[in-house]
Amino acid sequence: MAVNNVKSIRCAIYTRKSTEHGLELEFNSLDAQREACEAYIKSQASQGWRVLPQPYDDPAFSGGNLDRPALKQLLSDIESGLIDVIVVYKIDRLTRSLADFAKLVETFDRKAISFVAVTQQFNTTSSMGRLTLNVLLSFAQFERELASERVRDKVAASRRKGKWTGGTVPLGYMAKDKKLVVNLKEADTVRIIFKQYLELKSFSLLVQDLDRRGIVTKRRDTKVPKYRGGIPFTYGPLAHVLKNRVYLGEVHHGGKWYAAEHKPILDQKTFDQVQAQLAENRVTTQIRRSTSGALLAGKLCDDRGNHMSPSFTVKNGIRYRFYISRALMRGRKAQAGSVARISASLIEGTVINAVRERFALESQTADDQFRRYVVDSVAGVVVRPKTITIRLGPDDKDAIEVAWQAPVKNAPALAPSSVNIGQPDPKLLQAIVRAHAWLRDLQSGRFDSVEALAASVKLHPKVVRQELRYAFLAPAITEAILAGEQPRTLTLARIPKTLPLTWSGQCRTLGF
Repeated sequence: MAVNNVKSIRCAIYTRKSTEHGLELEFNSLDAQREACEAYIKSQASQGWRVLPQPYDDPAFSGGNLDRPALKQLLSDIESGLIDVIVVYKIDRLTRSLADFAKLVETFDRKAISFVAVTQQFNTTSSMGRLTLNVLLSFAQFERELASERVRDKVAASRRKGKWTGGTVPLGYMAKDKKLVVNLKEADTVRIIFKQYLELKSFSLLVQDLDRRGIVTKRRDTKVPKYRGGIPFTYGPLAHVLKNRVYLGEVHHGGKWYAAEHKPILDQKTFDQVQAQLAENRVTTQIRRSTSGALLAGKLCDDRGNHMSPSFTVKNGIRYRFYISRALMRGRKAQAGSVARISASLIEGTVINAVRERFALESQTADDQFRRYVVDSVAGVVVRPKTITIRLGPDDKDAIEVAWQAPVKNAPALAPSSVNIGQPDPKLLQAIVRAHAWLRDLQSGRFDSVEALAASVKLHPKVVRQELRYAFLAPAITEAILAGEQPRTLTLARIPKTLPLTWSGQCRTLGF
């Protein structure tokens, strides 16, 4: 009768092995661990211990973290109240990390779960047991860190001797017997990429050329689709290929390159010429990603659904901000929207004014308050050639439609002879409207100086002062521009940086 009154204690056996080595054997390490745990549980049968049929086995999983399927299932069953005792062969089978062990012990204590290691026989329900376990786990973690250091030292020594120690196999090579071997077909592709870059001297032209030739990234046999490759080249992968010294027969480790065992694909002269061209292009363009916290970062898209990222360029010491379609940044000009690049101050000012009018906000409100309000209230902005859609919610039901005219690349402003009378010059119109808006802000006291105004629109004060002159054009000139009746020779590029103060002098200077 006494035996029948013993409470049944449900015991879950957890096993783990760090590597795949030996798992193919009929009786492997996981089987040995489980057998030892079952024998221990049987020895405690008089106390009501019994083995749960559910196996919790993690083959080829590291003990350095808790990202293991069987362990996750074990913790889930603990939360469901299906387990009373966890039995492992050794403590380090459960975890080798002190931080992770502390989390597990907290979970066990909360659910009143006991933890037993059959070869060490400790129970976490007592303070002495927890102390001893922490000491043992300290040595387990120390052993794991020593093993990691040994592996790192071995890899470093191998790389210094020019050996391939694994990793992503670059285009032009294949891995064979733990060595890099030249793939003849891919090697020709690499040579074509380098040769064409030297001829075209441009990433955008190179991308188009590779597309015409049907050249794509390296195809890989992986289980994850996004890593299989075989897709058209974009700027990032191209830059990686063009800078990769592996093609010179070298391997990299710790910031240094060493002569390698594998055969080179390129000669030193070609590689050096490409690096010189890359350096020259970097100096010439001076275009960078903006880190200024652009107002519409993550919210602005073109009319093909491509996000437009904030960037800037520096010319004559002046910083010009703009947004650019990511399709254009990746060399996919054909996939970019109708408006692939737009002035940051122009689109941000348009959005601010539209939100201000929708909610009837005071024009004297501080600019930084407007910026915060726009960031919080605007869900997205879509730019089209003649309209801008400002979404205030998750869909288009609550949206603001703003009519505008997008600046056109190589528009009449850049070619005076092609300006048609009766057709307003969009660049001239935008410059005049913006100049009058800036002048109104200065007159109303919203900004006490040109410098403050320039800071709010993220432009150099010199640029703001130059563009403010459009607010002081003679009425006859302004009316002609608005009606599209200005002379063919009058474009934004032809208006001098300094104009006479008198309107009659302006008319003479501009040919009116």
